[in-house]
Amino acid sequence: MIKGMEEIRKQLEAVVRDLYGVDVDVVLSVVPSNVPKGMEGDWATNVAMQLAGKVGKNPREIAEEIASRMGGFSVSVAGAGFINITLGDEMLRKELARFEAGGASDKYAGKKVVCEFGDPNPFKVLHVGHLYTSVMGDGISRLVEYAGGEVHRVNYGGDVGLHVAKTMYEILRRGNFEGFEGKELGEKMGYIAECYVAGTRAYEDDETAKGKIRELNGKIYEIAEQNERVGDVAEVYWAGREASYEYFGKFYERVGIVFEKYYPESTVAGLGLATVREHVPEVYEESDGAVVYKGEKAGLHTRVFINKDGLPTYEAKDVGLLEQKWRDYEFDESIVITAAEQKDYMKVVLASVAEFAPELAARTRHLTHGMVKLPGAEKMSSRKGNFLRATDVLDMVKGEGMEEAVAIGAVKYAFQKVKMEGDIVFDAHESVNMQGNSGPYLQYALVRAHSLANFWSKSAVRTQRIPNTHTSRSSTSTPNFIQTEHSLDKWERKLLLKILEWRGAAREAVEELAPHKVCTYLYELAQEFSRFYEHDRVVGGENEALRRELVTRYAEVLAMGLGLLGIETPERM
Repeated sequence: MIKGMEEIRKQLEAVVRDLYGVDVDVVLSVVPSNVPKGMEGDWATNVAMQLAGKVGKNPREIAEEIASRMGGFSVSVAGAGFINITLGDEMLRKELARFEAGGASDKYAGKKVVCEFGDPNPFKVLHVGHLYTSVMGDGISRLVEYAGGEVHRVNYGGDVGLHVAKTMYEILRRGNFEGFEGKELGEKMGYIAECYVAGTRAYEDDETAKGKIRELNGKIYEIAEQNERVGDVAEVYWAGREASYEYFGKFYERVGIVFEKYYPESTVAGLGLATVREHVPEVYEESDGAVVYKGEKAGLHTRVFINKDGLPTYEAKDVGLLEQKWRDYEFDESIVITAAEQKDYMKVVLASVAEFAPELAARTRHLTHGMVKLPGAEKMSSRKGNFLRATDVLDMVKGEGMEEAVAIGAVKYAFQKVKMEGDIVFDAHESVNMQGNSGPYLQYALVRAHSLANFWSKSAVRTQRIPNTHTSRSSTSTPNFIQTEHSLDKWERKLLLKILEWRGAAREAVEELAPHKVCTYLYELAQEFSRFYEHDRVVGGENEALRRELVTRYAEVLAMGLGLLGIETPERM
């Protein structure tokens, strides 16, 4: 919110307190361009309607009483009781002159934040869910960086466990490296995915195979823990694991997401196992040969942390991961981003940790997201073999005629524009709609703004990774667009107000760690610019100085917003 609007909000709250003796949080919203006659203004509030029930008066009467006490601004009452506020041209020009796109929030200033997301498992192929989690995690990390945080992006994956044993059982059954050795990386991962599906079916349908897989599972833990390299099982294990991590690295490089550290499960399993055993019986307890946490005492449910074979389950490994992240970073906050189906699971894990390390649990924040679906498709599962690979998603968008950078931007925007909690239906064709709410639409909008900036200056605004410093713009002279006597027209005013709204939108996105708030704002901003560009002569004319400043600040905000979403923009489209 701009400084002038903050003054207006505080004045409104003070007037309400003085008139009616109540405290309210006044919300100011932008008045749309197409409102009926008599409803015009720059900003509006419905505070009078909120007060009607509390003070026993008609909203219109309340609005008129409040408006009569406001000073320094043009205030009017519209409709059933809306209070409309119109800012003077000089105030708006001054607000534009001191506008800064960065530093809207310092919520994470001086804080060390570990963001864990992506979490693909070796011996499995990256599917669309991994891509979605990674895009959302990177977007949230960028919001924390924008607000001054020191972010450490980490990735956790299951290099041990039943899924590995199931895959390796099938690879070994087929003759170790048959169909695997000497293949290209993509072929290797395709073979691994095929063997995982076959191994899973064997585990579910064949009791003999199930017993062998469980036995193999224990052997794999020993190989990983002791770094054993000799023998068929060890050779298959390390070849598959190394291929998996090479595959992950190449994919994340392609989509522009950089992880500081990978945590394989094998590196934290021992710590988790020891930690759980250390807190038996005061936190965890033995049950039928296993070790469990009775979550019912915390209003949750019971989960197994050490199985009957004496091996740590996912739960115990997550305990070890949390402990290891603390040892590595001593973080102020650890943000863990997973699919929503892990929500209850993580509640039990954190409830158990809270009993022996309450501060560690309190500093951990679990965020969840929905599933990615294709139009009309059933729920996808790597277990069934009907999953959509992450690379398939990018190739689908490229198949719509997009260049690589534009295709990746289209996918990132399509994922992030939807509120994270819900499922999304990904439509490749819609994601590249140049006339709709899409990444390519915004990329093109920035390219157009750059072309205008290049017309005026050779130093065009460039997209860049968002810094965590708070930039400052200062000048000893008054910009000539402030000194002009030219009155702002409707389109200049609307675009200017929308640009100034950025800081409030960015702050709200940070507070809620909600990339979709950035997407919504950027789309509305681009639409406002299109209306301005359609109706006003941007180059030339007596008000060119102001319009040049509007284009420059518009491009600055659009570039920063796309940067927060991890979207790069080519120089030409």
